[in-house]
Amino acid sequence: MHLTFYSSNDWATWGLGRQPLIPEGMPVLIDEDLLLEENGNLRPAAIANLWLRELPVSGAPGRLTWKTYAQALRSWLEFLAERGVAPFADRDELRSALSSFSEYRFSGPLAARWEEDTWNLNVNTVARFYTWAVDQGFCPVQPFTYAIVRRYTDAGVQQTRRNTATLRKAKAHAKVKYLDVDFRQTFLRALAGLRPDGEPDGFRGRHLGRNAAMGRLVISSGLRAQEFTHLLTYELPGLPARRSAVPVRFPLAAQITKGKKARETWASYKALSEFGQYLELDRAAVLAGREHVPDPRLGPPLVISAPDWEGARIGGRRVSWRKLTLNERLRLVTPEGTTAITAVQSDGSPFIDWATTFRRTSIRIRRDFESRFPIVTPHLLRHTFAMATLERLVKGHYARAAALISDANEDAALALYLTKQDPMLVLRDLLGHTSVTTTEIYLQRLDVHRIYRDFYRGSDQNGEAAAEAAAEFDDEGTDEAW
Repeated sequence: MHLTFYSSNDWATWGLGRQPLIPEGMPVLIDEDLLLEENGNLRPAAIANLWLRELPVSGAPGRLTWKTYAQALRSWLEFLAERGVAPFADRDELRSALSSFSEYRFSGPLAARWEEDTWNLNVNTVARFYTWAVDQGFCPVQPFTYAIVRRYTDAGVQQTRRNTATLRKAKAHAKVKYLDVDFRQTFLRALAGLRPDGEPDGFRGRHLGRNAAMGRLVISSGLRAQEFTHLLTYELPGLPARRSAVPVRFPLAAQITKGKKARETWASYKALSEFGQYLELDRAAVLAGREHVPDPRLGPPLVISAPDWEGARIGGRRVSWRKLTLNERLRLVTPEGTTAITAVQSDGSPFIDWATTFRRTSIRIRRDFESRFPIVTPHLLRHTFAMATLERLVKGHYARAAALISDANEDAALALYLTKQDPMLVLRDLLGHTSVTTTEIYLQRLDVHRIYRDFYRGSDQNGEAAAEAAAEFDDEGTDEAW
């Protein structure tokens, strides 16, 4: 079974009355014989494509999620085809196939074996597909079984469903979910080719300035991988006239954010300054004398003219950067003949494989300096930003810095915001969450309690606050849950 991705390039030559209503980059599953129907009925692959097309309005707006779901479905459908089982057969036959699939993925050929996390992700994806298929009338019955389980949380006992085909993992005694101060510094120095003590370590990797600058920018701003990978040089916020402890506003276009919701985060003066140095020195040296030719598989080049911080002219029309899709950003060619993407590789083309760079750096740290160091992913750096920012907010760092800003400062509005808003509300806005409840649930999975515990212990020398807080729970048995 083939897995491809939809592109609307040259759709007008397909002989259709209108452009297909398929999201750009949507995964498409196609059988080996390229047929979508058989005896007047849709094939399972075609039905799977109908489900995939609904993902953007079914709680899965990201392209990476679409790809992951499509790969999970392909693995299941290919296995059924090899065993001669119809994907919409009766429940007993599908459950038998599921048992065989489990044995194949855990005890089959080495190349086919999965880890527990991969199994759970794939099984839950297939279960979501079957739930939809039953609702749409394509499948007579749901082949998965669910159990009602109770979870004990701070809010009390919560009931939820668990797919019995998933595997329960033993909880690790300790798992690094974000980089604390020491590990954060070690990682940034390793990206720059330095030892944990800041001395050169003899590492001969390339683009060390680029890697270190991007790492610091992500930790300072909380950008997702999709966001910082497709960021344009023109979209970087300018530095204020003087160095300040108050962060710099960092607007993000809806086209590059998760769920296509425009949001605004911030970045530190130091991170933006260091990234600016990379653009002016390392990046400029790589691009000198080079002409960028975008990958033809993405579409024709988009040559821009008269660019500024808001947009440029493309094909004779003024276009805002905010409207450019991920694909279009990779195809941009500046008046100087270079890419407009911030990070570049040796041939002058956009650099997009940050996950590999962070992983290799992590492995090098574990091998040479610290065996406990985690494997860093782009999202772990986002967690790091969230924890570091919350800690500073709770301790009043930003509020004290903002109080020193005069009314004549370039960003007096941000200073006022920092002195008035609750830390959780500020973090909600920076992370781009819909509600503070989302932020609270997100933080529950990190060690957020340490931040508050350390802060309150240090600020409550006489124990008065602790006694007052304890008194709040004297009558907790008489209050209704909220």
